[in-house]
Amino acid sequence: MGIALDTRTGSPIIVLHDNDSTKALPIWIGSSEASSIIRVIEKIKVARPMTHDLICSILMETGYDLDRVEIYDVSEDTYFANLILIGEDGEEIAIDSRPSDAIAVALRAEAPIFVTENVICGATIATDKPKEEKEAKDFHDFIQNLKPSDFKKFVDDNPESEQ
Repeated sequence: MGIALDTRTGSPIIVLHDNDSTKALPIWIGSSEASSIIRVIEKIKVARPMTHDLICSILMETGYDLDRVEIYDVSEDTYFANLILIGEDGEEIAIDSRPSDAIAVALRAEAPIFVTENVICGATIATDKPKEEKEAKDFHDFIQNLKPSDFKKFVDDNPESEQ
């Protein structure tokens, strides 16, 4: 979604969102990382390579591609991420990274950013409250209307499933 400022502290926050824009993940980051991310978002060119540009150049020159970024954990307001690299031989390597640096590199490399389910469940906020409430109600209605015969029909329709 972009960069915002925490109104209480003035600290930059990067806000990621899911594909449906129904959940947002705010991550507090440093000002230099925020500047680096803003330069990519705003397509601002610099005369000399900055740190995240350098990382991308090193990857390219050594034969690695950034396949994706994975934000995989959060503990006591600290997020954990990996840069997932793919070598010329197809070998996958995970490099530990702060999410802010990983995001800055991913934006430059045009690599996708993934967030694990445990982070989504524990750290996101709803951005489309009516849609989320409707989905919860639809699921509740579905559960309320289940009958034992519905399970038998599934087994009958899927002979390779275990009974």
